Amino acid sequence: MHFKPYFRRRPGVRFPAASNLRINVLLALAVLGSVGCAVTPAAPTVGSTIAYAAVGASDVTGVGSSAPCVPYADCLDGRGYVFVAARTLRAQGYTVNVTNLGIPTGVISRSYQDLGTQLGRTILGNFIDQEAPFVPRDATLITVFAGANETNLITSALGAGMGGHDPAAYVDQQVVSFGNDFKRLLSALRSQAPGARLVLLNVPNVAGMPFLSGGPAGQRQAAQRASVRMTTDVINPLAGPGVDVIDLMCEARLYDRGHYSNDGFHPNDAGYAVIGEMVARAATSTSHPAPARSCAQMNQV
Repeated sequence: MHFKPYFRRRPGVRFPAASNLRINVLLALAVLGSVGCAVTPAAPTVGSTIAYAAVGASDVTGVGSSAPCVPYADCLDGRGYVFVAARTLRAQGYTVNVTNLGIPTGVISRSYQDLGTQLGRTILGNFIDQEAPFVPRDATLITVFAGANETNLITSALGAGMGGHDPAAYVDQQVVSFGNDFKRLLSALRSQAPGARLVLLNVPNVAGMPFLSGGPAGQRQAAQRASVRMTTDVINPLAGPGVDVIDLMCEARLYDRGHYSNDGFHPNDAGYAVIGEMVARAATSTSHPAPARSCAQMNQV
């Protein structure tokens, strides 16, 4: 499940092009500095055990697939990307133990959870308070996927009038908040499981997802601005020793309607298979490629 965004046209409000305003690069540098001194875990050897903890929302449990999983269950036949990745790794000779921490409707922090409550949304939890503390201390692999639900909350807030007559500034403010929250989340994960390899999934351009294909231009512009900046200004700069970033933003297959469930937001089995394969590759790679600096998918509107 996820909450649906709500956006109302506001007379006289125009959304400037994303290039007109830039978030200060010091945000990215601050986030990078918080994890840059971590020990770099070695790639696992075939036959070894991978203790995999998955942090995220309904994507972790596989909502939208033909076989979703309840939180905290390790579903051998699950069709979400976490379980696809685990099966792929097991087929390659690894022993994989999964800790599924996904909270459907979840968001990264209490501040976003409170924003959802203010908007009348049901948010069942947040990653910093309800997921990070339950990552096993012996975890060797942690995946983190955040940003899509937060983007929908931002467009909902704009629809409720919270952006006033400067929606771009409101989006940028929320992305700064997301960056600070991401820094806190990674710090908590490092403290909880210092030997784990971090694999971060960046945010696809939400404006290019099928559920927004017929949405108002202002809503799509806001969704693009938020999700692209979460990816380019917050998540992508973290790629480095001990931290791999999976480039969902520039993965063309994830903008294909055939890779989504009926709601147009959650992947279906085919979409989760794409992401699962990317996770399995990152989990065992000795030199994972850095995410693209730019791509056509960053400019859907």
